Amino acid sequence: MPESKQTIPPHDGRPDVVAAINAKAGGGHAQELAAHITGEFARHGLRAVVHLAHSGEDMLAAARRAVRDRISIVAVGGGDGSVNAVASTLIADPGCQSALGVLPLGTLNHFAKDLNIPLALEDAIANIASGRRIRVDSGEVNGVTFINNSSLGLYPDIVREREKQQARLGRGKWLAFSWAAMGALRRYPFLRVRLRIGEQDHWRRTPFVFIGNNEYLMSGLDIGKRSTLMDGKLSLYVCHHTGRFGLLRLAVNALFGRLREAHDFDALTATDILIETHKKRMRVATDGEVTIMQTPLRYRIRPASLEVIVPPVEQPAAPEEAQPTILAKLWGDD
Repeated sequence: MPESKQTIPPHDGRPDVVAAINAKAGGGHAQELAAHITGEFARHGLRAVVHLAHSGEDMLAAARRAVRDRISIVAVGGGDGSVNAVASTLIADPGCQSALGVLPLGTLNHFAKDLNIPLALEDAIANIASGRRIRVDSGEVNGVTFINNSSLGLYPDIVREREKQQARLGRGKWLAFSWAAMGALRRYPFLRVRLRIGEQDHWRRTPFVFIGNNEYLMSGLDIGKRSTLMDGKLSLYVCHHTGRFGLLRLAVNALFGRLREAHDFDALTATDILIETHKKRMRVATDGEVTIMQTPLRYRIRPASLEVIVPPVEQPAAPEEAQPTILAKLWGDD
């Protein structure tokens, strides 16, 4: 496993920022990217050590060292999968004194967008240097943290097949995903689940279950976005037993902001959710990463569990070509 690389020489005293950057994010120019990040932090008066992470474990190791050394700011550069990995490290340490800084270098960057963190790299660095610190919630399923969402059913199956195609056929991420999605829709598997929310049980036969960290907006142009990550709630979205055309109809309702009106779709909020199924183990996606977990699945919200740096004042959401629908949130981002 390649070692993390420092882009600046060691110096006396602790750095202000330790940044763990996905080495693939540089498009083949990771060293130049790391040097640029180091220089931008210096321009704002912050000493930064940048680690190029060549694997998930490499990124986790850099974050753990930074937390252990009580570095004030632990920044992460990558997509939502990378952000989740570093955030989970901070959340896992009850005495953590580090705040999370986000450098959105992924494709979708849901976490950054929902916190109005700038998407341009230089602006994101300026935000880390001058922004305010707030505490946001995280979700957890069977001890595994997620900052955006978790899902069962179609999406974990698609990710598993996508990874097979990438490894076996050498296809790019999105091409492999498209083929995997078509295969999953042909098979169209259903889950038989019991959802226990409070003292009530709900039985569903469904192609997917989606659990969000806080509530996703379900109407208007901002559908699929979260207005807050500090409300102390999980959101649950379940598609009823419906065929492929029913799923298409659901997607159309999502596109036009009418999910609340859909009769084949449940949406509610809770602080704890227990999901039981006849399967002893099942694939569970958390922020785009798929893990095989023992059932039952115990979801809970962890209020104010992560300190993150956001813009100093409320700002409008970062512009983008098209707002993602709630279904687009299922596709993850690493």
